[in-house]
Formats: sequence, structure tokens, C-alpha cells
Amino acid sequence: MNLKRCVSIFVSLAILAIIYYRLDFERLVGVFIACDKNLLILSLGMVVPITLSTAWRLQFMAPKSVGLGIMESNRLILAASTLNMVLPSKMGDLAKAYFMKDKGRISGSLAFSLVVFEKGCDMLSLLFWCTLGLLMNLTEGPLFIIMSVCIGSGFLLGFLMLGSRRFSLFCFSVLKSIPLKKLSKKVQGLESGWVEMHTYFWSDVHRLVVTSVGSVGIWLLHLLQIWLFTLALNGDVPFLTSLALAPLAILAGLLPLTFAGIGTRDAALIYFFAGFLGVEGAAALGILCTSRYFIPAIAGLPFLQKYLETIRTVMRSKSNKAVGPI
Repeated sequence: MNLKRCVSIFVSLAILAIIYYRLDFERLVGVFIACDKNLLILSLGMVVPITLSTAWRLQFMAPKSVGLGIMESNRLILAASTLNMVLPSKMGDLAKAYFMKDKGRISGSLAFSLVVFEKGCDMLSLLFWCTLGLLMNLTEGPLFIIMSVCIGSGFLLGFLMLGSRRFSLFCFSVLKSIPLKKLSKKVQGLESGWVEMHTYFWSDVHRLVVTSVGSVGIWLLHLLQIWLFTLALNGDVPFLTSLALAPLAILAGLLPLTFAGIGTRDAALIYFFAGFLGVEGAAALGILCTSRYFIPAIAGLPFLQKYLETIRTVMRSKSNKAVGPI
């Protein structure tokens, strides 16, 4: 385990210690005892259609030469979830790219570009629903207006990066102008994959549209699951309000400070949802949201053995500081 991962785990534990020190633990247990058990099972079970939908998207995105079936795609998604929990730098996503490269005899940059586009669609879809939810809640106060402007700007930036090659090349040129050698090399590799991603997806409008719309639908399922969590915990959270607040908590969990977002995501959920669920109820929501990441990671454990050689290849590539995205 590298130093960065150790630090992130320490930060997560420190934040959780502060949170739970201030909580009434008996009330937290009481929240789970009093919850709607049937609705809780239903909401947790949504991990299955969400994972299958994500696997379908990967299968649809991949070139036919890869021959990626829905079951293989599902195993890849689950194994990547496991790897992303225990390895640094989203190594699970890189393992997916290596597997498609080796299995389908496609270029490393194209395999990398598929993963980049997949992650880009996820982020853009999350920002889309967050922006929509915030716009529907502008009457709640100036904070929602400020957040709407910030998140909406992020959505517009991401949309232009994915939709306009000229704009994305301009952004990459700006980043490469920063006098940091390591940053310049990383940007150069990302730019190569980004250009190939543009070429691959924009050459087939049907693939582009289906993948984009599918990503928006997948993230609606994610956010619906979180809203169902609030209902299972006997909260009275309007769906449109949850649509605005849940993505903000997810984005807080993406900050490169903690282990799998644990701690920062919990604190954000308590901040945003305590008014609807109470502090202990919002803390319980944080536990349920963390389970969204642990359940697929645990389900992916049986498939790790098959991809161990791929993992070793990725690790060797990073240790050797190979030039290019893959």
C-alpha cells in the first residue's frame, strides 16, 4: 500500500471519528431499527440493475473486434469496482482498458479512450441531473443559485470537452503550457487518447447518442436509489430536492482526499440532508451510500483471479513510467 493510499485512509478515519464523536450512537442504531425494511432491501437491490446497465453500456461502446459479451462486461465492471477500492489512481478502470486491448487487438490509445469517454459520460450525466435539480430549487435561496451557476458551468465545460475537438485541444494546450514536466507528460498522453476518442465516437452518431442517453439514464438510477434510501429511512425528501443535493455529496466524495470518498461524502450528506432526516438519519444515509460502492466491490472479488495478469501489466506499466496512455 503506497503512502498516498495510507494518507487517504487516515483522513477518512479522522473525518469519520469527528462525525461519530458528535453523534448519538443509540439514535443512529434506532434509525436503522425503525427504517422501512422492504424499501431498504429494494433500494439496496438497485445495485443489480445499475451494474447490469453499466455493463451493457461498456459492451455497446466496445468495438466488435473485442467480442465483449454482457457477462464478460459485467465481470469487468465488478472486478474494476474491487480494484478501485484497493488500488490507487482508479487502477480498475485502466485494467478494463488493458483487457479490451489484449482481447480485441485494438490499440492501447483506443482502449484508453473508451474508458475516458465512459468516465466523461458519467461525470457529465451527474452534473446534468445536479444542474436540473438545482434549477428546480432556485426558490430555496441564494446558495442554490450560486451552486447552480458553478455546477452548470462545470457541465458546460464537460459538454464542450466531449463535444468539441477544437475546444478540448485548446484546453490541453493551456494545460501543457504550465511549466511542470510531469503534468505535461500526463496531459500529452491524455490528449492522444482524447483525440482518438473523438474520432471513434463522432464517426458513429448512433453509438454516440445511445451511449450518451444511456449514461444519463444510468445516473438517474443512481440518484433514484439514493432518494429511495431517504424514504427507507423515513425521511420526507422531495425527489427534485434529492436530485440537486445527492450529486453534490457524490462530488464531495470525488475530492482526492479520502479513501473511496468516505468521510467527505458522509459530511456532505449530513450537511445537506440533516434538515430532512436529522443528523443521525443523514449519517445513516451516508452508510447506505457507502454500501453502493462496497457491494459491487465485494461482488467482484471472485473475478479478480482472472484479471490478475492484467493488473500486473498495469502495475508494471506505471512503475516503468511508460510513455502514452497505455
